[in-house]
Amino acid sequence: MTKPRYTFVTIAMLALAVSASIVAEAQRRGTRRGGRNSGQQALNEPFRGISTNDEIEKALFEIQSTGVSTKPVVDAAQAFLAGISPEQRARASFNVDDIEWRSWDNRHFYKRKGVGFDEMNAKQRQLAFGLLQASLSAKGLKLSKDIMKLNGTLAELADNFDEYGEWLYWITVMGEPSVSKPWGWQIDGHHLIINYFVLGDQVVMSPVFIGSEPVHAVSGKFKGTIVMQEQQNAGVDFMRSLSEEKQAVATLTKIKNQNNAVAQAYKDNINLDYAGLRADRLSASEKEKLLGVIETFVGTMSEGHAQIKMEQVKKHLNRTYFAWVGGTDPDSVFYYRIHSPVLLIEFDHERRVAPFRSSEPSRDHIHAVLRTPNGNDYGKDLLRQHIEDHHKNDDHQHN
Repeated sequence: MTKPRYTFVTIAMLALAVSASIVAEAQRRGTRRGGRNSGQQALNEPFRGISTNDEIEKALFEIQSTGVSTKPVVDAAQAFLAGISPEQRARASFNVDDIEWRSWDNRHFYKRKGVGFDEMNAKQRQLAFGLLQASLSAKGLKLSKDIMKLNGTLAELADNFDEYGEWLYWITVMGEPSVSKPWGWQIDGHHLIINYFVLGDQVVMSPVFIGSEPVHAVSGKFKGTIVMQEQQNAGVDFMRSLSEEKQAVATLTKIKNQNNAVAQAYKDNINLDYAGLRADRLSASEKEKLLGVIETFVGTMSEGHAQIKMEQVKKHLNRTYFAWVGGTDPDSVFYYRIHSPVLLIEFDHERRVAPFRSSEPSRDHIHAVLRTPNGNDYGKDLLRQHIEDHHKNDDHQHN
């Protein structure tokens, strides 16, 4: 038998191939594990906000009276803090400008802070839900509770009650609840993150992350629970209502074979240029349909503050872009983005993760985010203005 003969070049090529394989595997593992180091690196960066063309547009947000009282939210937050133990209160309380605002993560490996629903007694859970009820619309409260229930369904399906479950959600309060001073609260857990900033009677509710896997419980304790259908159906119905020409402008690609959302955890400072169909090309009826899609997200806020936000959205409607990825058939998976100077919405059908993994996106795993671009996520721009206006007085200080 003739032995194979390896030249120097052949050996070098084999070595390069092995090296490339090792690097690829390392990258694959790093991606799968969620990039914990990259998350910490993002938190180490000073907050800038989501920009376009690498610039933050100025003077979009101003401190003003909305005429919509936040006292019910203040009262509910004070009742919650009074209803938990001193030790729990210490864990749940942070300064109004603490990095804890930005430290949220949908994924379960993140070590969350605050007070968990899993450690609360029945009365404390009632007070925690009371805070959500005072802050959200009836639709927003139901959505939040249903997402939590479906996380319980996921625990049943995956037989993993350590990483998933109805009560694996945590509450934190930033600053001291007040009708005049800045403060806010956050709920953080799998598929449900709400950041709720309050200054006087103004509210900034973003970033918001909502989603589920599965989106419909067909068995188990929470059988019949279903979420995200309104946001899904409103988006595809709007896309289908457009002419072929406008659909073509809106479509970034018809290929939907991956996760497309870009503004999730640790993405506070990304640059995202406008893309797709600009709303000044829409007819009056088409603009109303687009506003209807937006309202399915904004409408999770309490009614009065949702109206204030929608007025802000309408002011910039002609500078709003709608972008689409995927198909429009009844069973198509897709991604859409609505992007304006004051609003960013992403809706994404994602690959399955649990109880099994899939290589293709599925309608049974949804992620969606709502953000305020140009520096006002977490109410940061309002807080900046408040500090600049009032810290000239030595008697008015924040930690």
